[in-house]
Amino acid sequence: MVIFPLLILFVLFMFNIPVAFCLMISALSYFVFCPTGMPANMVIQRMIASSESFPMLAIPFFILAGTIMTYSGISSRLMSFAECLTGHMSGGLGQVNVLLSALMGGVSGSSNADAAMQSKMLVPEMEKRGYGRGFSAAVTAASACITPIIPPGITLILYAFMAEVSVSKMFVAGYVPGVLITIALMIVVAIQSRRKGYKPVREKAASAQEIWKEFVKSIWALFMPFGLIMGLRIGIFTASEAGAVSIIYTLLVGFFVYKELDIKMIPRIIKESVYSTCSVMLIIVSASAFSYYMSWERIPQMITEMLTSLTSSPVILLIIINVFLLVLGMFLEGTASLIILTPLLLPVATSLGIDPIHLGIVMVVNITMGGITPPFGTLIFVVCSTLKLKVVDFVKESLPFIAALVAVLLIITYIPGLVTFLPYLIG
Repeated sequence: MVIFPLLILFVLFMFNIPVAFCLMISALSYFVFCPTGMPANMVIQRMIASSESFPMLAIPFFILAGTIMTYSGISSRLMSFAECLTGHMSGGLGQVNVLLSALMGGVSGSSNADAAMQSKMLVPEMEKRGYGRGFSAAVTAASACITPIIPPGITLILYAFMAEVSVSKMFVAGYVPGVLITIALMIVVAIQSRRKGYKPVREKAASAQEIWKEFVKSIWALFMPFGLIMGLRIGIFTASEAGAVSIIYTLLVGFFVYKELDIKMIPRIIKESVYSTCSVMLIIVSASAFSYYMSWERIPQMITEMLTSLTSSPVILLIIINVFLLVLGMFLEGTASLIILTPLLLPVATSLGIDPIHLGIVMVVNITMGGITPPFGTLIFVVCSTLKLKVVDFVKESLPFIAALVAVLLIITYIPGLVTFLPYLIG
């Protein structure tokens, strides 16, 4: 009976049932049909209790701030700045796509939001310039993997909450991996663009004066992530309060600096933010119910004992974790994976001397990559449904980008100093 909910979970996955409902149904089935002696309504109480957390307020706050940014004209200014920096390179608009995701990392914090925005805003322009739709979609989805890793990513907040580590340290730890992924994807775009004959957007590199001009235009957007990090590190506000501050900041910039935000847009912004928040929170509370079943059956302890019996080497453990997460990412949505697996993997990793900040970044990069791996990657569905593209065409073009992401994952896994030196440098 221990594996009964797991069987239900994977059967529901096979029928493409939304992840939140898969987790909820699996957990409820265990307490309803198995002789546990625990009333099923305790599971419902557990779900509700998991949402009653002050740190979790950061999630809806940052989602709302990211939505406001999209409507306030900041995205278009960041795109102009990105084009100024990379438009002269091979596959100019592809390079813009990647760099824009890196810049948007400090704005939206959500890979799905970034992929949806760029599918509507940038891909049509890429197609006009002769880029294939499959290639454009692959670049968009792969570059969206950068967004949750560069702060203030929602998954960074979730891991910090689950692992009880500093949110600000997780934020700072995301910068180097985010930059490495950006560089790796830009290299792939350049190689593929030369092979396919995609030309640069600009004939020559922008002058220092042009770059400075575009930088000044976008400085209000670029300042936001650094301002949040400084505020968190100095202790001016907590992570949840930082989310509220970011909302006020984006509203002020949208209304009074760029003057593209209109009061009539507010209902639409709130509606989009509520939908996004609800989908994330439903997965969180459902995963909490599922983790209640796992705790009841001592599954975390069993996995810890099994893994520690297999190896006492942190290097081999990290190999096992990476392979496990990469395979799981093909089937399970990233947020749910993080919530379920953090309590399972963290005790094992820390017992072998693996830094929890390092483990968090490895896990976040892993589950983010799951968004572009078939068959159930969420980024695949976001991009393909928006662009009316066949999944097969997407997968063919995405393989070089997946290879680049795996290469960066291996680098940050086995050179932990790349991840941890900045968080501990600043205290």
